[in-house]
Amino acid sequence: MTSRFGCTALPIWILSITGVVLTGRIAADDLVLDSQIDARWQDTTNLEYTRSIDGTPTRFVIDASTGRIEPHLTTRSHRLSPTRAFRSSDGGSPVELIFENRTHEDLDLFWLDAGGTRRPYGRIAAGGRRTQGTFAGHAWLLANQADQPIIRFEAETGGGRAIVDEQSIAIHRSLAEKSRRRNGPQAEDPSDDGRASAFVRDHDLWLRDPDETERRLTSDGSPADRWTGNVQFAPDGRHFVATRIEKPETHLVNLLHVAPDDRVEPKLETFQYLKPGDRIAHPHPVVFEVATGRRIQPDESLFPTPWSISRIDWHPESDRVRFLYNQRGHQSLRLIELDVNSGETRTLIDESSPTFLDYAGKLFLHVMEGGDQAIWMSERSGWNHLERVDLRTGERMPLTSGPWVVRAVDDIDEEAGRIRIRIMGIDPDQDPYHVHHAMVDLETGELVRLTAGDGMHEIEFSPDGEYYVDRWSRVDLPPVHELRRTADGSLIAELATADHAGLLTSGWTEPERFVAKGRDGETDIWGVIVRPKNFDPTQSYPVVEHIYAGPHDHFVPKSFSRRWRMRDVADLGFVVVQIDGMGTNWRSKAFHDVAWKNLGDSGFPDRIAWMQAAAAERPWMNLDRVGIYGGSAGGQSALRALLAFGDFYDVAVADCGCHDNRMDKIWWNELWMGWPVGEHYAEQSNVTNAHRLEGDLMLVLGGMDRNVDPASTLQVVDALVKADKDFEFVLMPSAGHGAAESAYGNRRRMDFLKRKLLDAH
Repeated sequence: MTSRFGCTALPIWILSITGVVLTGRIAADDLVLDSQIDARWQDTTNLEYTRSIDGTPTRFVIDASTGRIEPHLTTRSHRLSPTRAFRSSDGGSPVELIFENRTHEDLDLFWLDAGGTRRPYGRIAAGGRRTQGTFAGHAWLLANQADQPIIRFEAETGGGRAIVDEQSIAIHRSLAEKSRRRNGPQAEDPSDDGRASAFVRDHDLWLRDPDETERRLTSDGSPADRWTGNVQFAPDGRHFVATRIEKPETHLVNLLHVAPDDRVEPKLETFQYLKPGDRIAHPHPVVFEVATGRRIQPDESLFPTPWSISRIDWHPESDRVRFLYNQRGHQSLRLIELDVNSGETRTLIDESSPTFLDYAGKLFLHVMEGGDQAIWMSERSGWNHLERVDLRTGERMPLTSGPWVVRAVDDIDEEAGRIRIRIMGIDPDQDPYHVHHAMVDLETGELVRLTAGDGMHEIEFSPDGEYYVDRWSRVDLPPVHELRRTADGSLIAELATADHAGLLTSGWTEPERFVAKGRDGETDIWGVIVRPKNFDPTQSYPVVEHIYAGPHDHFVPKSFSRRWRMRDVADLGFVVVQIDGMGTNWRSKAFHDVAWKNLGDSGFPDRIAWMQAAAAERPWMNLDRVGIYGGSAGGQSALRALLAFGDFYDVAVADCGCHDNRMDKIWWNELWMGWPVGEHYAEQSNVTNAHRLEGDLMLVLGGMDRNVDPASTLQVVDALVKADKDFEFVLMPSAGHGAAESAYGNRRRMDFLKRKLLDAH
């Protein structure tokens, strides 16, 4: 196996953007640059790059002929290329995709989760289009009405158009052809080497032999209990595994498009949207013998209630097939093996938790060459780490350990016997959210650090993989670029160090990192303080918290950025803070478990203690006037602040909130709130608690929100009216999720915070 450590060439260049000057040595011309780039170092190709604006990666283009820096064309003009992505990677920045069906048949849209399981997102009619919010790195599949995959797309930073037409379908088929030649038949692809191929007709499974003879293998398919064309052949071609799926219940959400583009009259838009407690699709894996059509039905006692069955793969010897079983409720994960000769099943890896298993963020399985060893991610120790598992005996050997976490696996080189990983919290004297990079020996677990500086690290390798550039920064430290040696991580030279003196002299204030103890008086809680432009320490400033407390990640910025939207709020005359309280991700398992069946907590006891500790040392932080704002899950938390902690928070702006977890999308809420749906769902609902409102509230809603059912906010409105509570409501009928991030929504939010926290005093 060839190492993939060094796969990307890295030109070294110098850039100055609005007050931040990167100084150092540039390859080729040794130029000192100012407001634009001298284009002589490149030929005729424009350079695209990404920088953080408001904490969101934004694409720019450097014109090759002039060296001028211009914003990239709007995402709506960027056409995505088809991919072979079979599952979503860790979610990146929020983006918007526009799916356009330019074929003559209706297509079903599926999101492919981290395990590769299809999540239905409705149907796009022939000639129709759909705007869909998602995250960079997420994979999407479109299939025809025979359940045959047509094309796949992977969301990119900045979003774009996912167009299904003859051109893109041809590209996708070409990719599939190359993949088959390189890797053998894939799940939905027929064999191209003279073997039989499987397909679906009228919901049943058929086999097409090399001589084009067709054989019907099943007769139990129906619209409600169908076979899929998603099959996986054994390496020797003698067997294949197929899946029969019991249809989920129909749960439709209706949106009223009051101002559609194609007519004057409003239009009702309806789509499938499963919610917690709904009956979900039930997959049943079955093995078939190609020669005889014999059906090998496994005993399902080891996988009775699947949320998903994924990662289907054959042992190289072709006598065993494995799959990953994620039990509904997300407290049990099992790697299960079916022996095709005996029909017996056994568990190879069994992972369980009394709370949740974070399959969306911490699922990693790599079966090594030979098929008898695997690398597995686990929080059994109380921290997220990697293990090497002997799949014959079940023995599990830790590869990493300690009071820190593995954030991700970036590369596995079995030939060299090492893996490259991202890690967090390994340095006790650093912020535990700083991402570092390291290599681990697959036999001994010996760890070689690739990064060391006190900050967030990104690395990029030379073409031969022998060297890499380590770019690191903090919110209070502009980027440093170092050249290092891959073999041992040693420093060769410091290439460049940014200087932000120009920003500071302009009145720009440096963010301040702050750490204080949480609710237990022991656990460190980390956050950031943003002061207004031309800050005066003799003045008193109201405090506004920007909140997002979703358990799937952590959210306080860690890298240097000239601009966040928090700065716009601060420059009104506020001190703005952002905090990661207990219940958010990427600390210990115990830290994370605070969220279990407890999303209403939102880490507020930690947040309040943090702000009180910060204000005790900073008299210019006025905790007599405290506001809070957030969107989506942050909108849920922002309103919760006034319902449960109205003695501390005075003002809140809640945008597109999932205010009742029973009303929101099934996967996110069942993962953290559990299944079956219990009384705790209603107990923590902002609807059932609306009568407890204290303080000034603004609700913002996008009427065409497909991420969170808009009725969730409307039910809060109804409950507040019934409780005779005063509040402001901004409805943007044609907006989608994140309506408050639009120019209009942000202006209304800023105006509300100013009126209620500044002008009223």
